[in-house]
Amino acid sequence: MFIFTPQLQSLHSCRISSCSLPGPAARPAPSPRSPPPPPQPRPRLPAAPLHLQPGGGGGGGGGGEQEGGEGPYPEVRAAMMVAVMEEEEEEEEAAGGGEGPGCGCKGIRSCLLCEGPAQAAPPPQGEDNFTYCPATGLAKGNEHSEFAGWAFPFPGVFLTEEFISEEEEAEMVELMDRDEWKPSQSGRKKQDYGPKVNFKKQRLKAGSFTGLPSFSKKIVTQMKACSVLGGFLPVEQCNLDYRPERGSAIDPHFDDWWLWGERLVSLNLLSKTVLSMSCDSEDSIQLFPTFSKESGELSPPGSLTETPACKSSNKQGTDYVLSPRLVPSKEVTVAIHLPRRSLVVLHSDARYRWKHAIYRKHIERRRVCVTFRELSAEFSAGGRHEELGKELLEIALSFQGTPV
Repeated sequence: MFIFTPQLQSLHSCRISSCSLPGPAARPAPSPRSPPPPPQPRPRLPAAPLHLQPGGGGGGGGGGEQEGGEGPYPEVRAAMMVAVMEEEEEEEEAAGGGEGPGCGCKGIRSCLLCEGPAQAAPPPQGEDNFTYCPATGLAKGNEHSEFAGWAFPFPGVFLTEEFISEEEEAEMVELMDRDEWKPSQSGRKKQDYGPKVNFKKQRLKAGSFTGLPSFSKKIVTQMKACSVLGGFLPVEQCNLDYRPERGSAIDPHFDDWWLWGERLVSLNLLSKTVLSMSCDSEDSIQLFPTFSKESGELSPPGSLTETPACKSSNKQGTDYVLSPRLVPSKEVTVAIHLPRRSLVVLHSDARYRWKHAIYRKHIERRRVCVTFRELSAEFSAGGRHEELGKELLEIALSFQGTPV
């Protein structure tokens, strides 16, 4: 068991949804309903208000790992634009399929169905060198990595285990399997319950969206017991099916934040997996040494520095200070272990600064992920498209939907 040194003992009282630490690397986590900082002006937005239109078409669908839009952090905007184009490609190939039977891959993405036996090497899968600890809200260096014995606060994650029972899980998956699973990117299949969205052009239509499915009503009600989900009103649901025989995965990405709000909620069903977090920022992360109760020693060795004042004092003993370590953000990857039937919420930094991914090696058996998204501030009360948001919520919360 590892804890922080006495100077950092106050971290043990942090909740997993809002852990923070003084110092240049720490950032305060916003309240669950607070919108992200306002983005730069977007001249491509239409001057007239958006209107919810019936009928299909109009670009990308509402489900999947939607990516795109200009976010609150300038350093990720270029990556977001690339992600937007990939998302639109996903919708185009979903109708026509990929190169393999039942494959939905296109461009740089691939799965075992389209790679075939001649694949020289699998896609890069990354190596996580930190592991998130739900009890403390810290990311702790993995034992055999160069960061063993170091840790840093990782705000913006809420994780609760056994959110539903085995019986509820079996019933949900059985109901999902009655409907068609459509091919998606990287060996996945999906079911969407949401409006038709073109994230690049920032347009949306109701399409055939008739609401979230009836079996989700109980799940949404249970979410109210989670403090971090106060006021959470899901407007979209996406079910994703991962299987090892298809090489199912999803590359590191941000979810869209033009239409979708701060909190991303996912229910992990049928098997455990790992959510891998990575950061493309040019800044650095400040690490702190941990303290082992078992050995009574700091880890790693040499992380304490004797102060000059103590050297010249006549007092018994010697005082030491912590020696933090700065590392580039790009060198850090954090594994968030998701047990079967667990619920995870990403918000604040975990939503806007860190990309999330599921690697092929972490899909051992069939996995079903149910992701719920809320509206952004732009479509909520007081926002530019408040009325449109109300219309979408009215449809979503009827709980009479079928996959679009």
